[in-house]
Amino acid sequence: MAQDGRRKPAAAGRTRAPSMADVAALAGVSAQTVSRVANHRTNVDEATRERVVNAMRMLGYRPNTAARALATGRFRTIGVISFDLQAYGNARTLESIVSAVQDTDYSVNIVTIKDQTEQAVREAFERLTTQAVDGIILNEAQILDTPALRLPSGLPVVVNDGDGTHRHAAVHTDQAEGARLAVRHLLDLGHRTVHHLAGPQDSHPARGRAEAWHRTLKDAGCPVPPVVYGDWTAESGYRAGRELAARPDAGAVFAGNDQMALGLIRALHDAGREVPGDVSVVGFDNVAESGYFLPPLTTVHQDFEEIGRQAVALLLDQIHTGRPPEAAVTSVAPRLVVRGSTAPPAPGA
Repeated sequence: MAQDGRRKPAAAGRTRAPSMADVAALAGVSAQTVSRVANHRTNVDEATRERVVNAMRMLGYRPNTAARALATGRFRTIGVISFDLQAYGNARTLESIVSAVQDTDYSVNIVTIKDQTEQAVREAFERLTTQAVDGIILNEAQILDTPALRLPSGLPVVVNDGDGTHRHAAVHTDQAEGARLAVRHLLDLGHRTVHHLAGPQDSHPARGRAEAWHRTLKDAGCPVPPVVYGDWTAESGYRAGRELAARPDAGAVFAGNDQMALGLIRALHDAGREVPGDVSVVGFDNVAESGYFLPPLTTVHQDFEEIGRQAVALLLDQIHTGRPPEAAVTSVAPRLVVRGSTAPPAPGA
């Protein structure tokens, strides 16, 4: 303040951040109306709301997050806990969740866990709750099968491909239908049975696919070969492929994911067995590269974008209404994509 009582001008190059009063003055409304718009209240007509939002954009105004949380009781943040981001399905589901949240006025706080243990899950929950989130999405958390495990209460929760106990709202690909489509496709081509290269036994999606493979063969009256297990990687698919290549009855194989199918096809090639001439192969996931395998891979397409949208929608519904969802499980339908890796069995096979 100068000696004559007048305020000194701001130092050169320094400006204060725009305030709610600045927005109100530019939009020609009260500061209370600006507050209502910033806090997403519904008691503002659309013309006024648009005028306030335009003023915010022109001034570069950013609402005070802490103040908004105090006013609304919400932090506008969704927490996500995910496991094993090297797995294609987990990574794509996480990507789809982030994309779906970007279409809202919420942000995302992500915690990744290496080991699926009760302690790790509890610590992840505690970490997210201390960082102020309004709800949490868990990605493929088979640890929830533990009967004694109870997640911390007080927050809405949605689980993707993981809660076999159905204690929480859940979204998943219809794994059983996807496996059935794959096996029926091979049987309808004329193969007498279908071998299965399964994912890890502790994975919900892998177990769901393996169970449906077994059930579809039994329902069709076909022999059920022993399962060969991999770990979702192409390397494990190659190892399993060498084993399957030695089985003369393995004329059709349903692989639990596309990466294992890729390794399987390479192992069959190295063993002198042609795909699909000697062995037909179906994968699962429909990764972006599957159409460029040699041969192009017949596979089951998972709609990860829809899974992300449904999970975010379920969570936001719980956050906004304060009530649990009407349906415990939301199932997203897969579809079969037929390419060049499947064909009728060779004559005499």
